[in-house]
Amino acid sequence: MADRRAMLAPRSDAGRATAENGVVLLDGPDGVAVTMTPDAAARTADSLLEAARQAREQLAARGPGASDSADDLG
Repeated sequence: MADRRAMLAPRSDAGRATAENGVVLLDGPDGVAVTMTPDAAARTADSLLEAARQAREQLAARGPGASDSADDLG
């Protein structure tokens, strides 16, 4: 079984979304692939943007010099 910390380590490489035949394809790191309807993709995008905003606020609240690794995740 893989090391839990390695599994929880945040990725810095982004996924890539494309549209094909009326659906949205999201290809992510490590072979992650998701096919969504346009509405599901839009809701996912909104959710990701909100979560990114919150995560940035959390990092800013930790102050300068704080690690942004997965150390606090597990």
